[in-house]
Amino acid sequence: MRSIPSRLFLHLVALCYYAQVTNQSPPNFTQHVSEQSKVTDRVSRRLIRTYQLYSRTSGKHVQVLPNQKINAMAEDGDVHAKLIVETDTFGSRVRIKGAETGFYICMNKRGKLIGKKNGQGRDCIFTEIVLENNYTALRNARYEGWYMAFTRRGRPRKGSRTRQHQREVHFMKRLPKGQQITTQATTDLLTSSNTLSVKGLNVLDTPYSAEEQQENRKDRERKRRN
Repeated sequence: MRSIPSRLFLHLVALCYYAQVTNQSPPNFTQHVSEQSKVTDRVSRRLIRTYQLYSRTSGKHVQVLPNQKINAMAEDGDVHAKLIVETDTFGSRVRIKGAETGFYICMNKRGKLIGKKNGQGRDCIFTEIVLENNYTALRNARYEGWYMAFTRRGRPRKGSRTRQHQREVHFMKRLPKGQQITTQATTDLLTSSNTLSVKGLNVLDTPYSAEEQQENRKDRERKRRN
């Protein structure tokens, strides 16, 4: 039996390798994103936001009190309703703490919302879910299927009794009251400045023709005579 030439053998090996590579299924990007969203991102820059959480049921805002209790009884602009929200991954997982007290909003194994000084645990991480009605639900990362929720009186509801469709888990993000005023004032100031600049340009820098300039001189002379 004649042996296969070395060049032909190498060519056949290369073809087999190429066929094996091309037959592999393309990478599942959605699965990759889902897996990476569950892991704390320690490389990227943390995005920090400041806002209030308006409860759909109580009609007031979530607040973190100095006694480490959490409720949704704060008025708009209340000092304890100002929340600092830190991203945990490149996805939508966040850590939420009170700007005044520094306590993180966490959930214990009984589904109760509590405040913690150290918010590094998964029980202090929530996934922001934008719903079809434009409200936001906050699902706990450690206890899958348990959400942050409040009753009509603003009291915390146990996570084990929550579902995504319930009104109790629906929130709206709002800027703090003082920050809204500052932003509006800045906008008004910029608008006024731009308007004055335009008016000044129209009055001072509008070019006149030679005939118009001569007519203006005649008008000034008439005023002097009168």
